[in-house]
Amino acid sequence: MANSTIIKIVIPAGLGLFCLIMISGNLFPLEYNPALASVKKNKNLLAAVGLASSTPEAVPVPELDFALYDKKMLVLANNATSTKTASSTATTTKRTLWPVKTVYPKVGAILPFKRIVAYYGNLYSKNMGVLGEYSEAEVFRRLDIEVKKWELVDPETPVQPALHYIVATAQGSPGEDGMYRFRMPDEQIDKVLAMAKKIDAIVFLDIQVGLSNFRTEIPHLEKYLKMPNVHLGLDPEFSMKTGAKPGTVIGTMSSADINYAINYLATVVKENNLPPKILIIHRFTQPMVTGYKNIKLVPEVQFVMDMDGWGTKERKIDSYQAYVQKEPVQFTGFKLFYKNDFRQPGSQIMTPKQLMKLQPRPIYIQYQ
Repeated sequence: MANSTIIKIVIPAGLGLFCLIMISGNLFPLEYNPALASVKKNKNLLAAVGLASSTPEAVPVPELDFALYDKKMLVLANNATSTKTASSTATTTKRTLWPVKTVYPKVGAILPFKRIVAYYGNLYSKNMGVLGEYSEAEVFRRLDIEVKKWELVDPETPVQPALHYIVATAQGSPGEDGMYRFRMPDEQIDKVLAMAKKIDAIVFLDIQVGLSNFRTEIPHLEKYLKMPNVHLGLDPEFSMKTGAKPGTVIGTMSSADINYAINYLATVVKENNLPPKILIIHRFTQPMVTGYKNIKLVPEVQFVMDMDGWGTKERKIDSYQAYVQKEPVQFTGFKLFYKNDFRQPGSQIMTPKQLMKLQPRPIYIQYQ
């Protein structure tokens, strides 16, 4: 060692602050330099000292495709109109409230990259939606038909199937605690999760609070919301802030209620390293949601205002334009009723092609 030459060789992060490596029978001190970005960038050096085969290359950190996100949001806004002349076709863009300028989501976001097509209901009731009306096999068959319709009308947007399950239902009687709502037992929720797994569907857990409140009800679902495929829905119709019995008047929720839900979900996402959650708010009247301008969005939660009213096509479009389009938050949804939309003579359920003409186009579709 008396005649050996001491030289410094810089190595990247992850190989230790200081080590000695034998090269051609001599020992050389190696110095750590944090300026080197990755093992991959310096693999030639590592090969020279014989470490290339034992040191893994750095794994790229996933990133949101911002350009694709912006493109998808612009398509959803559906603002472009065509004006044809004898010699050419000119396309102009109208100024509207959409797309909404808001926060970009955390990586792993479903929206707007996929359209969600959901089946809604409760396993105890045949009258609350298709989930309780049909057998599991029939639910799957019918949902698959709707998924294929949307894939056909909008082939550029993949469809994500979903089961939207009411986990707390408003009641006409007060119950033991006087809250006029009934929470579903865990075994029923678990059954829906098992159903969803069979068709690679995501799950929405929907709350009708009655005389309770969202700050009390949402935490009861935390163990489920920690699952990456489980999201949340809130129904203002049965949020009875005045103390009235559910069903006697239409309820309401405020931006403070919504911000609580958003912040709760965001905390679950951060603490469990999850992809963004989706929050669905149902709406079909002006007073059902108050203070929409005060809703504070975060990258961990994607927000959908869902047009929930039933009736003729004209009535539903009017409600969508009045209460969803004119009060933009982030994304929109549209609810379709297999029975109630046929109540009035001559009415029929709207088709995907008709819904694609809306401004903005709904990215969440719910069938009840």
